[in-house]
Amino acid sequence: MSLSMYQASVPRIVNMLTNLNHLLSKAHAHVESKKWNEAALTQFRLYPDMFPLTRQVQIACDTAKGVVARLAGVEIPAYEDNEVSIADLQQRVAKTMAFVQGFSAAQIDGTEDKDIVTKRGDVETHYKGMQFLLNHAMPNIYFHVTTVYAILRHNGVEIGKRDYLGKV
Repeated sequence: MSLSMYQASVPRIVNMLTNLNHLLSKAHAHVESKKWNEAALTQFRLYPDMFPLTRQVQIACDTAKGVVARLAGVEIPAYEDNEVSIADLQQRVAKTMAFVQGFSAAQIDGTEDKDIVTKRGDVETHYKGMQFLLNHAMPNIYFHVTTVYAILRHNGVEIGKRDYLGKV
């Protein structure tokens, strides 16, 4: 049995975004129950040179929408990075999930060898579709969702491995 590009991408991404939203729901409940300043959590960093929680969520979402758009050959929607609250972050996750779920297998399958080019500053990186999905995009999504998890646990949010993995 082989795994298609669609099966390796869209359902996995939707699963991680669903779990990310669940983590944020738990964070919101924690902030409410402890009467915390929400901004203290959304701006928390694990280390001074790391991005805060808000940016971790934004990057996970940007990577999710970017990978499927690039594979399908459509324009990547631009989202303003203006989220302040946990509810704002959840809206971004929901918007991203709706975008990702809008792709069909026909749009993604067969892109294993598609040329993908990413650019950071003046540096271009060239990939083939499968290499981009499996070696760059998916690990990047997992990294940023894992970092959200770590920030929340560090701040006492009662979450565990099941919250991260979701329904398996």
